[in-house]
Amino acid sequence: MIPQVSHDYKEETLEAKAIWFQSLHLSERMDLLCFFTDLALTINPRLADIKDAQQTGRRIQVLSKP
Repeated sequence: MIPQVSHDYKEETLEAKAIWFQSLHLSERMDLLCFFTDLALTINPRLADIKDAQQTGRRIQVLSKP
């Protein structure tokens, strides 16, 4: 069987992503955690120094497809 690439928007839902994530082995989930942690620390190295979460004064805008 040849794997196929899908470009269906339905595969981008949170439910589809959760199902995909749950299908991963624990080691793969941990690899993703390390990847995202490294990415966040690359963008903002001071994240490791922050001890308590604080509310940001900036706005956050959530976009969704109608």
